Formats: sequence, structure tokens, C-alpha cells
Amino acid sequence: MIHVNESAENYLETILILSKSHPVVRSVDIAEELGFKKSSVSVAMKNLREKQHIIVSREGFITLTESGRAIAEMIYERHELLTAWLTRLGVDPKVAAEDACRIEHVISAESFEAIKRHIG
Repeated sequence: MIHVNESAENYLETILILSKSHPVVRSVDIAEELGFKKSSVSVAMKNLREKQHIIVSREGFITLTESGRAIAEMIYERHELLTAWLTRLGVDPKVAAEDACRIEHVISAESFEAIKRHIG
């Protein structure tokens, strides 16, 4: 698996989530979703484009590449599973989602798979 930093993982995950509810994803959508300045998002999109995790059309529509989608789906799966698991353990859903967001970036594949097996 290609390693990217936590910030890049968050952006890729956000693009994936937005693509499920928006016909097209643009930098402004990402900025609104994350509460960031458009200029910060533009810099991040340039970096993701250079690493070939996204494609940006002339119209500014952002699409995940195969590698970008793989990273986004991995992070999204971790987020969903960890949030559900923590909630089932009695953690407040808002706290569970916030904690899952932190854990999803640092947990090893081995530990995550063990949790997945344990839950499943």
C-alpha cells in the first residue's frame, strides 16, 4: 500500500464521501465539507494531483485515480468500522466518530484486520 500522510488521507476520504452525494466534486465542496480555506484545499489538490491520486478536469472536477480510490476506501472502511465498534462499546457516537478519525490513520493493517475479525 502506498503511504500518504494523514492530511492526504483525509482529503482522499472526503473526496470519496462527497462523490457519493454530489454529481461532481470541486475544491469548493471539499473546503466547505472540511471547514478549510479554498487556498489550503487548492494546495492539497495540487499535491494529490502530482502524486497521481486525483485527476482534476479543466472544469475543476476532481476524480480519484485508482491509487487515490484505494487509499480513500481503506480509510473510509476503517472510519466506518471503528466508529461502529466504539459506539457498540458504549462510546457517544460523536466521540466515537472523532476518535475513529484519529485512530484510522495510525492503526497498522495487522491490528485493524484483527479488530475486523474480532467484530465480524
